[in-house]
Amino acid sequence: MELPRRIRGDELLKPGELAAVRQRLRMIAPKHDLATVIACAFDHRTRMLPFIFADTRMVPAGVRAIGSALADSGFEKTRIVLQQWNRNFRPSRMELDGRIPDMFLVSSMNLHYERCMELIRDAHRIDPKYRPLIIAGGPKCLYEPWDLFSADSSNTASADIVVAGEEYVFLSLLEILLSFRASGESMVSAFHRARDSGALDSIPGLVYARGERNGVAEELIDTGIQRLVGDLNELPDPVSGYGLLEPPSRGTTMGSQPVPAGRIRRLSPIGSIVMTFGCKFACPYCPIPAYNQRQYRAKSGERMAEEMWRLNSAYGIKYFFGADDNFFNNKERTLGIIETLARTTYDGVKLPSRIRWHTEVTVHDTLLMAEHLPLVRESGCRALWLGVEDMTATLVKKGQSVDKTNEAFQFLRDAGICPMPMMMHHDKQPLYTRTGNYGLLNQIKLLRKAGAVSLQVLMITPSPGSKLFDGTYTSGQVYSRVGSRMVKPHMHDGNYVIASNHSQPWRKQLNILSGYVYFYNPLWLLLAIHRRKKTKVGGRPARMQVFGILGVTQNFRRTLSWALRLMFGKIERLSEPPTSSIPMRNVGTDPASHIPPVVTITTEQIPLSTRIDPTLESPVVQRTPA
Repeated sequence: MELPRRIRGDELLKPGELAAVRQRLRMIAPKHDLATVIACAFDHRTRMLPFIFADTRMVPAGVRAIGSALADSGFEKTRIVLQQWNRNFRPSRMELDGRIPDMFLVSSMNLHYERCMELIRDAHRIDPKYRPLIIAGGPKCLYEPWDLFSADSSNTASADIVVAGEEYVFLSLLEILLSFRASGESMVSAFHRARDSGALDSIPGLVYARGERNGVAEELIDTGIQRLVGDLNELPDPVSGYGLLEPPSRGTTMGSQPVPAGRIRRLSPIGSIVMTFGCKFACPYCPIPAYNQRQYRAKSGERMAEEMWRLNSAYGIKYFFGADDNFFNNKERTLGIIETLARTTYDGVKLPSRIRWHTEVTVHDTLLMAEHLPLVRESGCRALWLGVEDMTATLVKKGQSVDKTNEAFQFLRDAGICPMPMMMHHDKQPLYTRTGNYGLLNQIKLLRKAGAVSLQVLMITPSPGSKLFDGTYTSGQVYSRVGSRMVKPHMHDGNYVIASNHSQPWRKQLNILSGYVYFYNPLWLLLAIHRRKKTKVGGRPARMQVFGILGVTQNFRRTLSWALRLMFGKIERLSEPPTSSIPMRNVGTDPASHIPPVVTITTEQIPLSTRIDPTLESPVVQRTPA
């Protein structure tokens, strides 16, 4: 299920292309007077550790980026509606600037897919004469775009078009649609004319329906894998995106004005900021390297500093979380960034005195950066999330071990940076072992002794776009139903055991809860309070204990009943990965890029030395040309 790679040398846009399309749109924007509503789908059933609290206190980077791109391109009549804040929002009742918007954009992760489709179905309740063009995007669309098109003739509500890409793909689509749009014409009508002329086929990263029978598309056209912007300095300024946010409300309609600037800090005290994309590791459970076309992309330190300063000045946002895949991935580039952040001053005030930032790294790269960690802290960093996964490297090897993890954590603590480990639980890992460090609790104990400030424990779950995705299904590990309860998209967050060959999967579910309780509890809260003046990380461990204890209560409330179902219910399994129910092809006659041809090979047919991970029980699915 990995996204195929474009021809080498053709993975990235030419320098300046993203800026150029925004400039061209600014020239024609006044002629069209577009109104756009962007909705971020959110399923509140996902609110538990490790996501709770931050999930509603940080504006997602994706919808904010699209809003910024529209505003920067001259389309200022744009509003961003977050279901995190507006769970009762109904597109059928939305109005912007006193009218039904011309475009309705909805962004969704796989976890929030059900809510996404509810929004799309509700948008279809608008009179077809006035209905906005419905465009879907986000992580769900990058890997499974076909799911946004209904194959059910009794319920045909679908997106008009799916953007399986970043800002450039959307803006290129908009540019072509406006070149077809006549004065006063609806965007839906302009889309149909552009689609039928073949004008959209030249934009890689789109999926749209063609033909119709009983209200269902006859086929889906996939224009291919997107080209990526290489220089992240070309991305639109995020400041304008925060000025487009819809105020929180329990109502179904929209307010007349966006959130006032002075209120944004209270609603979103954490600002999402793009820093780097890409990772040199190729973990089989992770889709990131293939998505990035094996490229590493970054912003300059000067651009990051400017964005943080402007967001702090405009909205009072002090805390930033970098949307990174591995910030320490390239040592030379990282040093250039942190040196700039540490030395930058505005109006005689040093940037690090006004902001704090956090992001994700790996144990391996942290050790390479050990001597520079004091400078990392000086630049404003106070916490780093590390993908420890499994300290013994049994699940996956990416340079981590017990000794290396302890060493990396000690370097971080000595520098005054909080180590925030992320772990994965799997079938072969027991809860506890009397000898060695293989057990989950054994490793959590080691992490706590090493100075871990927070903890994330998730069950390894099939991730769309990863090498292991198809094999997990074809091996029969993935559940479709347990007892009377269907496995729903919101359960694919790693908190629920929904893919396992373990004879007693309920034990895996209880292991996750046990791990959290072992780390987050009143005893360790009291010890953290007692030790707060003795370490360079101060009172942050105590605060994280408070958040963790409160979060664990939600994990118990939402997943304990699932453990009981796993214990007593009949488990039904899937044998094939999800795919499109509607025929799907590339612009020509080739198979669709977002459903690469596959050949399923059983474990016995593959030499042990060539398997993705010989320790995993699932067979491997290898892709070959059709």
